Amino acid sequence: MKDKSAERGTRTGFTTGACAAAAARAAVIGMVTGCVPGEIDSLLPNGSRVRFAVQDGRAEEGSAHAMVIKFAGDDPDCTDGAHMTVDLRLLPGQAGAVTYVAGDGVGTVTMRGLGLEVGGPAINPVPRRNIADNLREAAPALLQQHGIEVTISVPDGQVMAKKTTNARLGILGGISILGTTGIVKPYSTAAWRASVVQGVQVAATAGHGVVALTTGGRTESFAIAALREERPELPSACFVQMGDFLRYALDEAVAQGIELVVLAVMVGKLTKIAQGETITHANRSEVDTDLVAAIARRIGAATEDCEAIASAETARFGAELMVERGLGDAFHHALAQAAIDTLTAPDRYGRAFQLRVLVCDFSGVKVADVWSPAALAQARPASAGRTGIEHLPDDDQEPQPESIP
Repeated sequence: MKDKSAERGTRTGFTTGACAAAAARAAVIGMVTGCVPGEIDSLLPNGSRVRFAVQDGRAEEGSAHAMVIKFAGDDPDCTDGAHMTVDLRLLPGQAGAVTYVAGDGVGTVTMRGLGLEVGGPAINPVPRRNIADNLREAAPALLQQHGIEVTISVPDGQVMAKKTTNARLGILGGISILGTTGIVKPYSTAAWRASVVQGVQVAATAGHGVVALTTGGRTESFAIAALREERPELPSACFVQMGDFLRYALDEAVAQGIELVVLAVMVGKLTKIAQGETITHANRSEVDTDLVAAIARRIGAATEDCEAIASAETARFGAELMVERGLGDAFHHALAQAAIDTLTAPDRYGRAFQLRVLVCDFSGVKVADVWSPAALAQARPASAGRTGIEHLPDDDQEPQPESIP
């Protein structure tokens, strides 16, 4: 159901999981009554109820079909308008059983670390529970005697999946069925943040004790080339595009007991990390060019150059000026060390992991490679091996992730 009363730019939408649950609820009513309703009040994971329009409903003995068109509100979601299609099949005598199948356009899990069975459908735990809750609430007598097989399909889901991180997480053949509350807030970062956390979880299961965190495409290509030259066995799963979400990535690395964290960054993000920001979006905080100037001063830059750097709008200006002055290597090394000092401070991450900072310029050429001391020996965290995103807050107020290199 679209929120027509809200001002454009603020309209909320619904997750793939919520839409699939609504289609499943309509279909099971059709299975019981012989007629799939054209509208349905569906239960969301957060406990609220929303009316959804239902299309293409049909029911036969022992099966039913329904579809709900996903509305993402004003969020720029690649699954907006997706036809969330559900086919139900009766499982005679399997009282209370609800099983799930990936239909066309829904991904299949091929790697451990997501909290889902390898070879099974990429339908996350919360949507599974939400679908089952709707089935049992709408058709309690049926579920007391029989089970139901739920097949979710999404036409063009394979195309949509190319705009997600699914392949990196080992989800192949389509999109994931997602959602923790059922609600999509405009310009929410929840999906991006969740993919970062799940990426770290998958990296932990790879068994190499390392995760390389990058800010985007250029830094990832740089990191892959640099690390595979040393360790060619590292799989793609060990490389996670964290975007601006350093804090969530590092928190999960600690929770998983990962021994070595590699940050592959360029000077702008590196400066924000050095100044203490762990959510590095451009709209959240400005680059502290006074810090850049202080680094330049520390390595012997001329006073007038330091003043120019402090007055500049970007950290890149300072870096390029130091390169012109023949101080580029010293500057980038000192800035990387400042970032390490910030992140490994006792009130931050200390020595929970060893930190390696790889810095490249805008051409992808390595300009610094700095290591922290080794991690302190410690017991394996109780949270190591956890999967899923249920521990994340439902929503945040961070800006939409920008497209960063």
